[in-house]
Amino acid sequence: MENDTNQSGKPFKITDASRDVKKGVVANSLDDLTSKINEKLGITGEITIVLESDGTEIDDEEYFATLDPNIALMILKNEEKWVPQAPTCRLNLDQVDDARGGAELAGLVGKIKHNLCHVSLLGGAELEMLSDMDPESLVDITFPDKIFLEQLKEASGRFLCEKRQAQDAMDLLRLYQEKEAESGETN
Repeated sequence: MENDTNQSGKPFKITDASRDVKKGVVANSLDDLTSKINEKLGITGEITIVLESDGTEIDDEEYFATLDPNIALMILKNEEKWVPQAPTCRLNLDQVDDARGGAELAGLVGKIKHNLCHVSLLGGAELEMLSDMDPESLVDITFPDKIFLEQLKEASGRFLCEKRQAQDAMDLLRLYQEKEAESGETN
């Protein structure tokens, strides 16, 4: 039975770097897979084949032979790089006040969950949205981690407070400079 599988090849799930194109390919070898991918996807030039799950490059026949059937592979062209799949964000929009910004909040939380550095780049409106969020209602999203949501809310509130204090200090300094300029003109 195993010999039959080797004769007909192994099935693979193929996707491109954007994960928009998805095809099924059956191949006996890495060279066979490469030529079938080029043919099915209409690719000319060099390609790199990696595991879709973690970006491990498949560059020799020995490693190719160890791959499980139906494994997902990604095709990278030119200078494309593998990136992990962004988490999907779903939000239950049962509550009336969620209708305005629920999807936006879910996307924002998903972006931050994927890369925490985004918090420091957020504007006042986004920080306010995060600091006003109800972690209980967001646990329904793909983020079952309530502790993360509570800490994100707290950190967003701190960042928002610091931004407002800095803005108030700048406004006060500007007023002081205007008064100094006015008193300098009258003397």
